[in-house]
Amino acid sequence: MELPHYDLFVLAAGAILFGLFLLIKGGDWTIDAAVFMAERTGLSPLFIGATIVSFGTSVPELFASVNANLQGFPGIALGNVLGSNIANILLVLGATAFVYKIEGKPKDLIKDLAMMLLATALLVVGMLSGQITTVLALGMFVILASFVTYQYLTNSIVLEEEDDDDAAGHIQTMGAAVLFLLGGLLALAVGAEMLVKGAVVSGTIIGVPDAIIGMTVVAFGTSLPELSTCVAAARKRSVGLILGNIIGSNTFNILSIVALTALIKPLDVVPELAGFQMWATVAISVAFAVWMLVVGKVTKRVGGLMVVAYAVFIAGQYVAPKLLG
Repeated sequence: MELPHYDLFVLAAGAILFGLFLLIKGGDWTIDAAVFMAERTGLSPLFIGATIVSFGTSVPELFASVNANLQGFPGIALGNVLGSNIANILLVLGATAFVYKIEGKPKDLIKDLAMMLLATALLVVGMLSGQITTVLALGMFVILASFVTYQYLTNSIVLEEEDDDDAAGHIQTMGAAVLFLLGGLLALAVGAEMLVKGAVVSGTIIGVPDAIIGMTVVAFGTSLPELSTCVAAARKRSVGLILGNIIGSNTFNILSIVALTALIKPLDVVPELAGFQMWATVAISVAFAVWMLVVGKVTKRVGGLMVVAYAVFIAGQYVAPKLLG
């Protein structure tokens, strides 16, 4: 017996919510374990944020994108990355600025911002060609590995240990960290499966393209770990961790998530994403980089405007899909 559309939509919505819950919890466990391991090596907050935490908070995007592409929904896979990068800047950074003013020195940020813009440029090249190929994906991943290695070799040792008890208080030993890491990855895998399935079914029922669902619902859900991590860091006034997490996550989203997704299976670019959505991602990334290098801070007022801009962008995806497509 075939279920009515309403019943299917309710089940799909439930799958999305439960999938998001698992992604958030899995992301939390993965991040806590990663930070615990990193802090025991004495790494700087900016490095931890730009690498360990960024990768940890990007794991939900990785599982969701790989899963979607393997199931034949490249629009969700790529839309998830574009939407997550926009959400990280406008929503995550904007909301975090409400808790604590974000301020950084251009000399400390220029390398990470330059890599984020290079990653964005490589993504545009692949999208304009119509497919993220295996060769391009391999090149992107090699660039990322080289940059992370360089960051590690040039990382300055952190001297402050005032936040050690707050970072991952429920993890006390390396063995516990490994268990939390494995549990987090399992939760992420199951959550990604439920999120993608629920998003596809709900999008089909309400007549919204998969790519738009990926840009909005899936991207918002997979960006929640970044939001929770940055707000927690703001409460502890760890600006280096906040900026490193956001910039690093946007870089990882492209050079790691898009690359690994395409290495497993070449990633086709759906038409809905190759226009306004792609250039909006580029414009927001460039504007963010220029703002941090010239102004160097995000105040509460600016953060509020960023959150409003994100809300307008998301609403536009549904109100005017033909205009924005």
